[in-house]
Amino acid sequence: MLRLSKKADYALIAMAHLAQQPGSASAREIAETYDIPMELMAKVLQRLVRRGLLASQQGARGGYRLSQAAESISLADVIQAIDGPVSVTACSSDADCCGQYEKCNVRDPLWRISSIILSALAGTSVSELAGDLADSAPGADPREPARLAQAAIRA
Repeated sequence: MLRLSKKADYALIAMAHLAQQPGSASAREIAETYDIPMELMAKVLQRLVRRGLLASQQGARGGYRLSQAAESISLADVIQAIDGPVSVTACSSDADCCGQYEKCNVRDPLWRISSIILSALAGTSVSELAGDLADSAPGADPREPARLAQAAIRA
């Protein structure tokens, strides 16, 4: 099953939160808003700073803010900053890494699927994610994000 890590989930939550508000927010504010352990949120935010997706400022008016426009940061950027390359299989293009490489009958189809998923993530911005969250009203269909993802994969 393709699944994002909790850290990647938290990174997306934080990025969407920061995209929805002007100015900056502290790790504590974000963690408390979403009931996420503060220490874990701080580590996630620090990694996003190291990858250049967030900027941080210390002090009384400090906190974290997006380092660039939310429209220019893709979900792939965020996920890869936390989890590394997105893939659906452990095999690589290096034949020496897998004893089944030459005979594998699913390698190429799985690579195509991985490429489609990465393309969908790269084609979706943090701004769109934040906008979708802002548009979600209480009582909205919780299956809608799954439908959107399926439509993106088919496209």
